Amino acid sequence: MTDVDAVRKAARGAPSAGEVILGMGVDVVEGERVRQAIANWGDRFLSRVFRGEERAYCEGQAAPWRHFAGRFAVKEAVAKAFGTGIGERVGWRDVQVVRDAASGAPGVRLHGAALRLARARNVGRVLVSITHSHTLAIATVLLIGLASGRPSPRRRRGDMTPRPRGEAGEHEWGMQG
Repeated sequence: MTDVDAVRKAARGAPSAGEVILGMGVDVVEGERVRQAIANWGDRFLSRVFRGEERAYCEGQAAPWRHFAGRFAVKEAVAKAFGTGIGERVGWRDVQVVRDAASGAPGVRLHGAALRLARARNVGRVLVSITHSHTLAIATVLLIGLASGRPSPRRRRGDMTPRPRGEAGEHEWGMQG
């Protein structure tokens, strides 16, 4: 591996020495289905699935349903990475999609059951990728931890490590500057 390859690998947030992938989730969502759910169920659907900050961001976009579809896909991908799916173990609002203020990179803020599960499984980083076209949204999530089961002892540029949010029982995984 060349020095350039090593830098590119680190920038992507790939696991470093001693880290392992604890889970991986992928989800694809049809934007039209989300648009229909919003048209049919409106606030009932939106408030059941999304938190206020997510709604504010998406509703401020030219095609809100596309952005809601991307966030919906991330929530599903996180639940799949945990191996639970959305339901009794992880709820829709337990996973909040956030954006890094400087770069716009996606991340997640875990709440409730998802946060407890992340702590129990020693998740140190959550890597998130979202893309969407006019018709589809796709999200990929990796849960990263240490092979020893201990939380990651160091931070490096691009790490997605939990940061306290100031409220009890809440952590955010997002880009570090």
